[in-house]
Amino acid sequence: MTTTLPGPAPILPTTLPAVRTVPSTPAPEAAGLTPAQVEELGRRLDAIRDRVLAERGASDAAYIRKVITSQRALEIGGRALLFAGVLPPAWLAGTAMLSASKILENMEIGHNVMHGQWDWMRDPKIHSSTWEWDNHSTAEGWKFSHNYMHHTYTNVVGKDRDVGYGILRISDEQPWRPYYLGNPLYNLLLSIFFQWGVALHDVEAEKLASGEKSWKQAWPQIKAIGRKVRKQFAKDYVVFPALAGPLFAPVLLGNLTANFVRNVWSHAVIFCGHFPDGAVQFEEEQLEGETRGQWYLRQMLGSANLDGGAFFHLMTGNLSFQIEHHLFPDLPSNRYAEIAPQVRALCAEYGLEYTSGPLRKQYLQVLRRINRLALPPRAA
Repeated sequence: MTTTLPGPAPILPTTLPAVRTVPSTPAPEAAGLTPAQVEELGRRLDAIRDRVLAERGASDAAYIRKVITSQRALEIGGRALLFAGVLPPAWLAGTAMLSASKILENMEIGHNVMHGQWDWMRDPKIHSSTWEWDNHSTAEGWKFSHNYMHHTYTNVVGKDRDVGYGILRISDEQPWRPYYLGNPLYNLLLSIFFQWGVALHDVEAEKLASGEKSWKQAWPQIKAIGRKVRKQFAKDYVVFPALAGPLFAPVLLGNLTANFVRNVWSHAVIFCGHFPDGAVQFEEEQLEGETRGQWYLRQMLGSANLDGGAFFHLMTGNLSFQIEHHLFPDLPSNRYAEIAPQVRALCAEYGLEYTSGPLRKQYLQVLRRINRLALPPRAA
């Protein structure tokens, strides 16, 4: 029987909401561009995208299949070594392999497959409509909150719920409340329990707390997440530890550690792509008439890259090329390294900042921002 799969949904609508930059975080680099220059920039970025779309082929398909094979080998090997976890070297190696497999599955595979980057292959096993990732968030919930809301309204305060995740004050334009004195603690907890934060993000827990969203509206989402959490919990904390028999405790600890490592790493990479110095935030105003060129410009100014080598980029899910990912979320992730120099060159030509830096530097900038915004504006 032939399986019919939907084609990839269009990522870039021809008309998107207009925004202007937040006064406290201006983008002077963009001030000198005329409307005609912005649209020409958009056309040139379209040309990059169209070229990659036309070139996709066997080598790209081989890449994602190789990554999936490697991820599964790491998971099998890691879990097998954890069954010998009474020996410290085996436990450490098994936990490291399982941690790496979970990072790869979430970031380079799950995140990018669910973006539709590989839908053109028409492979039902590697398709955005069929993939369910190793995370508490359901695929359908995440595709709406991330693919649509975040990538449409990137860094628009009040529209992009990734700005603060409903928990943190991470923009000067978010009104300060005494609650935000806990900003550093909330960020630490979000980092440790990031997969839980992503799941609650889909439910819009802050709207439930304020009464803006009813429990009746949220209940179908909560039930779906509950089913997913039970499945994840059973897999990592019941089934595999039980299979280890007398080694239940080391295997349980290994699974807990692997999920902790994956959560902290994912949180750091994602926050460094959106909130370090140089990443511009925007306010919701006159949300009509934003052109394709203006949408591209907002993605370039509102994102930041991370410097590193090929292995580092792989382990970030190529989100170390956050600028390129926000410009072209539907392009295969293995192509971001190829097009990054072209995007950087365009930024230089048009006088736009291309924000990039090492992970440690960017993350320290993020932490500084979170700590500063915990305080009332006068104190900060």
